Amino acid sequence: MHVALKTLSKANMTEKDINIEDEETLDEAPVDETDKEAEATEETADAETSDNAEAEEKVEEKDPLEEAQAQIADLKDKYLRQVAEFDNYRKRTMKERAELILNGGEKTISALLPVIDDMERAIANGAKTDDPQVLREGMELIYQKLMKALEAQGVSKIETQDADFDTNLHEAIALVPGMGDDKKGKVIDCMATGYKLNDKVIRYAKVAVGQ
Repeated sequence: MHVALKTLSKANMTEKDINIEDEETLDEAPVDETDKEAEATEETADAETSDNAEAEEKVEEKDPLEEAQAQIADLKDKYLRQVAEFDNYRKRTMKERAELILNGGEKTISALLPVIDDMERAIANGAKTDDPQVLREGMELIYQKLMKALEAQGVSKIETQDADFDTNLHEAIALVPGMGDDKKGKVIDCMATGYKLNDKVIRYAKVAVGQ
């Protein structure tokens, strides 16, 4: 009976020792490669997240000096462009103005050239005749043609007949007393016709005014 108990005890101890050895063997067993890859992937993801966060912080914390310098460069570029455009406009305007001053009368002179031709013909014909009526008619035709040419350029006479004296249109060079109350402040006579170019007076009419 003692022999049987000892045998059983030995059997139990052997089984316990086997279990302990199995646990130690499991603890010392190599780690699965899949677990290692998962851990590495997790570490990489954490590192990328950290890098992205740092990059966002850098973007948010952009140097104010760099921003100011960029704005200054942009404004300087726009300013230089505006200056160049204005300079070109100024040069073009000055050129057009110079051409206008130099050749501004070209249209008027061209309109008067036919009148000069008529005057030359009248002078040539006047040497062939002694009839004053022919010369008078020729002068009247030339005068009418000249006035039409001036009217086409915007030139018009300042009316003075029975007109009230107007300092904006007339220049009084004489006062005529004793003309009656109905003639006071009226234009009595015109010594030199006045003219306007469009709405601008280019020569005042020289008149005598009733007093």
